[in-house]
Amino acid sequence: MFQRLQTKLTVLYAGLFALALSLVAVTVYVAIASNAQRTVRQELAASGTVFDRVWALRTQRLQDGADLLSRDFGFRAAIATHDRPTVESAIANLRQRLGLDLAFTVGVDGDVTGVDPARLDLEKLWGALDAEDGAQGVFAIDGQPYQLISAPILSPTLTGWIVFAARLDEPEMQALEKLSAIGLDAQVFDLRGGKWISADHGPANPALTAFVGQAMHDKVSEPRMLRGGADSLVLVKPIKALDKASGAALVLRYPMAQAMAPYRPLMGAVVIVGLIGAALVAAASWALSRGISKPIVALDEAAQRLQRGEEVIVEVTTRDEIGRLAQSFNLMAGEIREREAEMTRQALHDGETGLPNRRALERTIEGRLTGIGANQQVVVTAVGFDRFPQVRAAIGYELATELVAKLGQRIMDIAPGAMVGRLTTSILCVISDNDDLDAVLAIIDSVLPQLEAPILLGGEPVDVHITHGLAAASVGELDAARLIERALIALDQARAAHKKIMAFDAEAYGDPAANLSLMSEMLEAVRSGALYLNHQPKLDLRTGAISGVEALVRWNHPTRGFVRPDLFVGMAEETGHIRALTDYVLAQAIEDQAQLRAAGHDVLMSVNVSGRLIDDADFARHALAKVKAAGARLCFEITETAVIGNPDVALGVLERFADAGIAVSIDDYGSGLSSLAYLKQIRADELKIDKAFVMTLESGGKDALLVKSTIDLAHSLGMKVTAEGVETREGLAALQLMGCDLAQGYFVAKPLGLDKLVAFLGEWSIDLPAEAPARKLA
Repeated sequence: MFQRLQTKLTVLYAGLFALALSLVAVTVYVAIASNAQRTVRQELAASGTVFDRVWALRTQRLQDGADLLSRDFGFRAAIATHDRPTVESAIANLRQRLGLDLAFTVGVDGDVTGVDPARLDLEKLWGALDAEDGAQGVFAIDGQPYQLISAPILSPTLTGWIVFAARLDEPEMQALEKLSAIGLDAQVFDLRGGKWISADHGPANPALTAFVGQAMHDKVSEPRMLRGGADSLVLVKPIKALDKASGAALVLRYPMAQAMAPYRPLMGAVVIVGLIGAALVAAASWALSRGISKPIVALDEAAQRLQRGEEVIVEVTTRDEIGRLAQSFNLMAGEIREREAEMTRQALHDGETGLPNRRALERTIEGRLTGIGANQQVVVTAVGFDRFPQVRAAIGYELATELVAKLGQRIMDIAPGAMVGRLTTSILCVISDNDDLDAVLAIIDSVLPQLEAPILLGGEPVDVHITHGLAAASVGELDAARLIERALIALDQARAAHKKIMAFDAEAYGDPAANLSLMSEMLEAVRSGALYLNHQPKLDLRTGAISGVEALVRWNHPTRGFVRPDLFVGMAEETGHIRALTDYVLAQAIEDQAQLRAAGHDVLMSVNVSGRLIDDADFARHALAKVKAAGARLCFEITETAVIGNPDVALGVLERFADAGIAVSIDDYGSGLSSLAYLKQIRADELKIDKAFVMTLESGGKDALLVKSTIDLAHSLGMKVTAEGVETREGLAALQLMGCDLAQGYFVAKPLGLDKLVAFLGEWSIDLPAEAPARKLA
């Protein structure tokens, strides 16, 4: 957050002081607020007690006055004779003497004297008076609450009631507020129509109204805090109502802000003192931290300069911890410079031979590429030891490394202007000082005998055989890494062509990126169904019938045109996508066989399975499940070398195929390293002779002898024999004479799409007699 130590220390100390002061202030405030709240509670309770006493005294005074008047003989006589003027005069006289707001009589017949009956809810009043002798309590007159006191008038029987009323209005509450030691607010609430209404009819306070209703419901007798807006302590004291169905309450309220007012100067003083203290602490912290941070800032600047590779020494001005830190920094800077030099040397040189490594070579090439002219080139040569693993095994690792180092030194002696470095264990890289590729090729050719002269190791000569791959680049054409990569490719190309010297051949290398994209496109073609199958028929040489077909995958690319199967199938095997391709071919072959059956042609469908999948148990489960679900008749064609990688698993998988009724054919027999040991272990139904032997069969010689012996060998092992690559009638006839079982090739039929295959099988089965296949072919 803060970038400078001085600022951090200042903020830290000032912040800690402010935090401590804040805790003190909060503690003081909480203590004051608690004390003020306790005081207000006590005052409210005392005011409630005073109200109870005042209410009782006034009630007694009014009750005495009402009893006195109700017993007066003249008054009772006036009531009995219905002398209204006399009654009104007596009532008015007593109301004036007692300071009453209202005084009136209510007869048993409902007649009212002394007040307008329209102001009264006469039915409720009469019912309350009749229900209780000397009824008293709060009663609403003209929508205002009054304290009513009544006394019965007996002449000698009950003839009515004398009623005195004192209004519970704002002046009455102010008189009560003056009796309190604190400036509280007093209000009378009465229950009308299920709602609590204030007697002064001021603006309704919903929070206070709800508080009063809840307090009356819960019969709370102690002050409680009213939250919302300005917090207040409120005491709700029930008051007896004349009508039992109604209710009334005295509400005493005191705002806490008013209770805290005397303490505000104290809190203000605390805040001011705190701010002054924080300012003093900040100033002192700033001064202290400046003395601490100044030498640290100097060390930081020195460290940054050291990071940029500058030579720097920090001046030591003190003997304290900071001074000792500066001394340690100076020692560290010196050691870093020494180690940096050593690390740079190690980073740019091979640890075994001492020759420059690939990083140093790339730096040099980049420097030359930026420094040459438009018509110049940088020429790089990859010099590889031939059969280096065998040489190393013969002479040992230590001497083999020495051999590489001495060859590098020999190259530098022959070409002093060239830079020689080590790329890999057995490959050196030479950056020529000559910018003409053809001239470098000629120079290497001329000095090749010198380069391949025996090298003395431990006093004994060791023969040296090397191959050179060259590549060149102009400004902006390639970066250093790509130029070295081309030289290494040229080295591989030279070894493949059995040449000693060869320059990079871009056309022969092709476009690997395009081949990689081809695999992505192939996977998309598998998902979208853009691949398709052609089927090449197999002719049974004994019956003349087409007994099977081989499913061959084809791909007509939308932009590349027809893509050779050996290209994308081989790449699928190398890139690990052969499983997806084989799953597609298997599913499509099963579907095509179902369509052939529907057309009336039940033939054995052969599917090529890569040797990379034979030891894949998951593929085996998948294939068996699909074949079983479809009830298909399939033959899996594999090469005999497919079991070499993991023979136990592969042979077990082939056993499972055979047990499930899937025929197994050994494909391309004779084209690789045929092994009789594996041949006898593979549970196969068919042996396919590679076309390289079949296509030259009619010429006789060794090929015919090999084919005949292979047919006899397969028959003796219980296998049928299929010859592929049959392209002439003579070859077919020779195979029949040798006892071959099946023939496959262009002479029988080319690979056909499904529709053409159905037509071909229909014509074959109709036109060709089973016992004379040769006549149709002729």
